[in-house]
Amino acid sequence: MHRIVTTCTRDCPCACGLIAESDGTRVVSLRGNPDHPLTRGGHCAKLGRFLERSLHPERQLFPLRRSGSGFTRVSWDTALNELAERLDEAISRHGPASVLHYQGFGERTALKLLNMRFFSLLGGVTALSGTLCGGTGQAAMELSVGKRVSHDPEDHANAKTLVIWGRNPAVTGVALVPVMKKVRQAGGRIIVIDPLPTSTAKTADLHIRPRPGGDAWLALAACKHVLDAKRDDVDFGRDHAEGYEAFCAMLHGLSSMELTVRADVPKGQVRALAEAMAENTPAAVVLGWGLHRHEHAHQAIQAIHALSAMTGNMGVSGGGVSQGFEEYSPFDWAVTGEDETPPRRRLRMPRIGRDLLDANDPPVTTAVVSAGNPLCMAPNSGLVAQAFGKLDFLCVMGHFLDDTAQAADLFLPATTFLEINDVVASYGHNWLGPVNRAMPPRGEARPNHEVYFDLADRLGLDAGFRNSDEEWLSIILKPTLDGLGLSLADAMRGPVRQNAPTVPYADKVFPTPSGRFRFMTAISDPEPACDPREYPLSLLTTSPAAWLCSELPPPDLDGLPRLALHPDEAARLGLSDGQTAMAESPVGKLRVAVATDAGLRPDTALLARGGWNCLGHGVNVLTLDLVSTVGGGTPYYSTRIRLKPATGEG
Repeated sequence: MHRIVTTCTRDCPCACGLIAESDGTRVVSLRGNPDHPLTRGGHCAKLGRFLERSLHPERQLFPLRRSGSGFTRVSWDTALNELAERLDEAISRHGPASVLHYQGFGERTALKLLNMRFFSLLGGVTALSGTLCGGTGQAAMELSVGKRVSHDPEDHANAKTLVIWGRNPAVTGVALVPVMKKVRQAGGRIIVIDPLPTSTAKTADLHIRPRPGGDAWLALAACKHVLDAKRDDVDFGRDHAEGYEAFCAMLHGLSSMELTVRADVPKGQVRALAEAMAENTPAAVVLGWGLHRHEHAHQAIQAIHALSAMTGNMGVSGGGVSQGFEEYSPFDWAVTGEDETPPRRRLRMPRIGRDLLDANDPPVTTAVVSAGNPLCMAPNSGLVAQAFGKLDFLCVMGHFLDDTAQAADLFLPATTFLEINDVVASYGHNWLGPVNRAMPPRGEARPNHEVYFDLADRLGLDAGFRNSDEEWLSIILKPTLDGLGLSLADAMRGPVRQNAPTVPYADKVFPTPSGRFRFMTAISDPEPACDPREYPLSLLTTSPAAWLCSELPPPDLDGLPRLALHPDEAARLGLSDGQTAMAESPVGKLRVAVATDAGLRPDTALLARGGWNCLGHGVNVLTLDLVSTVGGGTPYYSTRIRLKPATGEG
């Protein structure tokens, strides 16, 4: 039996260290790596599903070509010849912009940069802008501090107050759970701010439940309490910040009652938050991704930064505001070749369906999708399906015949992370993780970049593109490894910590033009995207504990999706537990089974995200294809719905 050190590459901040036990032909067990300096053998409930997914009987292991309403198995030569011909034909007729490269965030490893390099070699193909997740948080942090740099997760253990804001680490970031335990063991307090009664919230010393989208008003209410109580750090505002006087003037112009009403939080909880941030210090705030799934979420993130700064918690151990890390920063981005190609057209990920339909000069005729499932995970998925359905040719690289793969003309089987050599960084901590092959690729599955090597040969592109994994990893990681005095072999043996600060801004110098922290000086209250009178329920679509994004859902999701609702709201609508209802938004409908939950706010409906449309679980048939006002993010939580008893087939 072989013991292989590897790392989870899935779309999760933890990038947990793993140990795979292999008999040489397949992995027989997968567990946490106790020697990983941060995750220390920990892992979430999804771990078993990664192995199950790799060995699943429904995993597609051979190239498939569309044949009527189904698929026919073909050879790799046949598949690659057809794809090369289609790409060449599209570029010859309409130019490279007629080709769309859609690379999702299903895996974020170093060698995935080579996918982008291939399309750079093709010329100015149409690419993507924005994100389906964290772009808003990153851009909002830049407004306040100039660059997204977070505290090392282990530094949070030095906090006397740890605020978990819009995040559920028990499900979506288990590496933070031991840190929370350390805070409590040292006598610190845990405050969770979340509209939902999450498993993390149930362990908190204080759970504050603002209305969905009310976080900016809550943070400003706490700021105003600090200011009125004269507990603010005047020295920081004067010596290390810009805009502090204007920020205070803005607070003086807002009433405490107005702010608490807008946040829909009791005054006592606002006071408790303000006093914890100002008096039980150092106080650390860890932001989650739920926080920036609103159209104007940057205001909330700016206000939270302001609360941390005015209470003297910026640049101190156990303090600060942390949202994430740049997972591609250890890699040499020049490898993508994007700087060497002409400016290219970019379609917005949050509005991929609408932008694809509107792209006319030239139209997009051909698309290649990898590490993503846009027909399921992008908002307004009905429109997305319509847009992709108009393409002349769609190639999908993946593992299963999910919603996007079912729409493909050509399906190419990809390897899982258990079948490759690579390196992964994290957007949740500072450790690089080795990805060592634990078993041979199943069937005829191939890594994406090897497919692109063969395509480049067929299209007569740069002969220097084809290198070994080791050669490319050495190139991609050279700046980071040289700075650490390490070799690629060192990085493949075990986790390597990047040269990153444990406590950012300890010198109170910020990467802004002035070198100072920037306080927000204005707040707006735009009209909601959905009229609450017509659509009274805020729809929150959260990550389930058992799977990630749109990975193959478990068999127990064969029925209708479960929509949780407060019992009083269910009674008002004439609905009961288990009853079939129709959820409606301005863009779509979804049949659901009602499940009452007294822990929910009466104005909120809860659905698990990631289920496939073809199984009747695609929640994004309901979500609006909006774009956040800052950062190009996807404000899923700006969608509101109404519910009514289902009749007929609906």
